[in-house]
Amino acid sequence: MQRNNQYTFDSRIRFSEVDHTKRITLPGIINYFQDCSTFHSESLGMGIDYCTEHKRAWILSSWQVVVERYPELGESVQVSTWATDFKGLYGIRNFCMKDEAHQNVAYANSIWVYMDVEKGRPVKPDAAEIELYGIGEPLEMEYAPRKITLPEEVRQLDAFPVRKYHIDTNEHVNNCQYVQMALEVLPGEMEVQNLRVEYKKSAIYGDMIHPKLAVEDERTVVELCDEAGKPYAVVELK
Repeated sequence: MQRNNQYTFDSRIRFSEVDHTKRITLPGIINYFQDCSTFHSESLGMGIDYCTEHKRAWILSSWQVVVERYPELGESVQVSTWATDFKGLYGIRNFCMKDEAHQNVAYANSIWVYMDVEKGRPVKPDAAEIELYGIGEPLEMEYAPRKITLPEEVRQLDAFPVRKYHIDTNEHVNNCQYVQMALEVLPGEMEVQNLRVEYKKSAIYGDMIHPKLAVEDERTVVELCDEAGKPYAVVELK
């Protein structure tokens, strides 16, 4: 449902979305946000088929996700998204997940790049495309920079391959899968309250992921790199 440039859908936390604590996982929250933005584009006629026909794609450049609490199995939630600005090649989009008391349980900011997939380079969205999405008021939150400062000391971990289930409709590793990969290589469980992800380049099926880990006083950083040590994505967790 779209209203005042904002797209919203209602849902309930499913068994398939929770972990052993009976609460939704961090990737579960991110998937809700991703789904909401996809529904938004589809509702405007600007979804996957439109992008395929026009050889365009919105590629995620960075996430900033704040989790106030993790909703439990069976809880009703309302998920919303809206564009807050378009700057040249970039589109900026907010998200929020509210509980039955209409309190934010999680919210996010994201920066996207509009790509000409045939030429492999960024392109400005048309004025008509921007008008369809509209622009809403940005969330009141502490906005972090798009780029994540890399740690000075890291520990190299065992490499692993990109699997078929990591791949989405763009034939690349799905944005959320990088977060799942980062969580998998942590030395123990961590209840993440603040997440940042900087996406550098796309991994595809058959690539090997070489993770690097740094555990600092106030943050944990996972670099998911190629064989040359250049990151596909950098994930910061607090």
